[in-house]
Amino acid sequence: MTEHPAETAGNAAAPADVEALHKLVLQSLDDDQAQEVVSIPLAGKSNIADHMVIASGRSTRQVASMAVKLADKIKEQFGKNVRLEGLPAADWVLIDADDVIVHIFRPEVRNFYNLERMWAFGDDANVSAARG
Repeated sequence: MTEHPAETAGNAAAPADVEALHKLVLQSLDDDQAQEVVSIPLAGKSNIADHMVIASGRSTRQVASMAVKLADKIKEQFGKNVRLEGLPAADWVLIDADDVIVHIFRPEVRNFYNLERMWAFGDDANVSAARG
């Protein structure tokens, strides 16, 4: 595959790679029984990422486990070292994989911050549940 100069200059991934990464994130969270998984498309709304995924774990142990497994899968399949924040306490772990940002919360912490509402920009049609 020939890389487009604009893609390599800004370190942006090709759209197919972004979608494959997004799919991997959603599948990994589903495999690990994450709760209330929501995906918010950010393309055209923000330049920080193309997708933001928000999920809950039942305990700090599950939150930490899901985050570490996801980081390992992204490294294995995409060769990316992701940035993990909040892992020691595991109340809220941020996984920054550049084009996809993942927030995994304990339910109480997620309710407090309510990121879905903040990032929906008043357009609930663009916030989609990744699983039912």
